[in-house]
Amino acid sequence: MAGPSQEMAELVIPKDDLALPFQAELSHVTGRLVKLGPTVDDILSRHDYPEPVSELLGEAVALAALLGAALKFEGKFILQASTDGPVDLLVADYQTPGQLRAYARFDKEQVAALDGAHVDSATLLGKGHFAMTIDRGPDMERYQGIVPLDGETLSQAADIYFRQSEQLPTFLKLVTAKHYQGEDKSWSWRAGGLLVQKLTSEGGLASEGEEAAEDEDWNRAKLLAETVEDHELLDPTLAAERLLYRLFHEERVRAYPPLPLDPYCSCSRDRIEGILRNFTDEEVEEMTVENEIEVTCEFCNKQYSFDPAEINAKRKPN
Repeated sequence: MAGPSQEMAELVIPKDDLALPFQAELSHVTGRLVKLGPTVDDILSRHDYPEPVSELLGEAVALAALLGAALKFEGKFILQASTDGPVDLLVADYQTPGQLRAYARFDKEQVAALDGAHVDSATLLGKGHFAMTIDRGPDMERYQGIVPLDGETLSQAADIYFRQSEQLPTFLKLVTAKHYQGEDKSWSWRAGGLLVQKLTSEGGLASEGEEAAEDEDWNRAKLLAETVEDHELLDPTLAAERLLYRLFHEERVRAYPPLPLDPYCSCSRDRIEGILRNFTDEEVEEMTVENEIEVTCEFCNKQYSFDPAEINAKRKPN
């Protein structure tokens, strides 16, 4: 049995917070493997979300990393779910070259009512729509794909998009869980994901025999991908390239340079103050509580305090 490819062996791959692109040569599939530790823990720990909501948001972060890591240009990949479920808004975005942020909006009473029940992402989301947006900057047109949500999980919604809009056979698995760190005697969030897609045929239409062979290759690769266990995607001691080799070594898997992933937020005091200065005196007064305006960033949960008199004074011409 052949060992890992020389390209894979030569890579110095971190154990955590990475997206690892790969290609399996025999089965003609491509994909990405994501393992998230401190990055997803930082994003989720900044919010006091109930555990089921944090798990759902962790899946969204992993999905944003899996899909955003495919960008070949400077830009942003934005994932958004708007629904009638207990979690009515879910946002996660990936900004090149590997920055992640996310937040969720939910009904506390509805989520609390689910306590003790088996709560999956489909239950939390309910019905609505799932949008994936590629933003190339202010001078470029945005690309957006939208599919309905009707009791699907995030991975199922993304699979529907690829099958219907891209006509691209896809396998997708997402997982989030708390991990106990024995040395620190503490719990931290971890997330992981695996994306496998069939390579499109080149050179025109394939013959019937070629199509049958491609289908056989895809089915074989999909069966191998389905063997991945949740704990393998979450295990901080199992390196990404080792897991990749474990799954696809018979398919001559080739790993490409990994993309490091980090948390980020674009909020700042100056930026928020600039937004507040666009409001009228009456609107500023409505936002004022005990002679202060309190603004909390939805992404990083950082709080900013402003003096309304200073906001009004800066807005007025000298």
